[in-house]
Amino acid sequence: MSIKMFATSMQCELCGGKIVGPSKTVRVEGAELVVCANCARYGTEVQMTARAQPRAGTGPRAGRSVPVRRSKDVFDLIEGEIVEDYGERIRAARMERGLSQKDLAMQLKEKELLIKKIEKGDLIPEDEVRRKLEKALGIRLIDSPADDEGKRGGGTVVPTLGDVISIKKVHK
Repeated sequence: MSIKMFATSMQCELCGGKIVGPSKTVRVEGAELVVCANCARYGTEVQMTARAQPRAGTGPRAGRSVPVRRSKDVFDLIEGEIVEDYGERIRAARMERGLSQKDLAMQLKEKELLIKKIEKGDLIPEDEVRRKLEKALGIRLIDSPADDEGKRGGGTVVPTLGDVISIKKVHK
């Protein structure tokens, strides 16, 4: 019984040369690169666990037969824009429920100073805090495109310039 090994060569991410022997992962100017032994001196070696070690042919420049999962970006998580008067809305809803800033902060498990800054408009609440506020106060702080469509007034057709021009052509 013979064992056949298929070696796929890795390419150094710094010099572009073929990596002969074990590759090294180094940090150069904040970026982690898989490099050859010669280029390892240009960075600080990163200690990796056995599970995270790059295997031959799986580096960033290797053939991409497996789809790469893109990490989520901050902009992917945005549901809509926060309303301009978020501080006033939060304050009014809090007062309506008879809560002090301290009471609301304790209910949300947040700091009182955070609530004060948000109400004054000095600080835009992060998504997690915004959701807590919306749930606790029963208000909506996101102005989503779906909300804008509802405000326009159900199905009224406003003629455009193109409609007016075509109407005049019909009547000639």
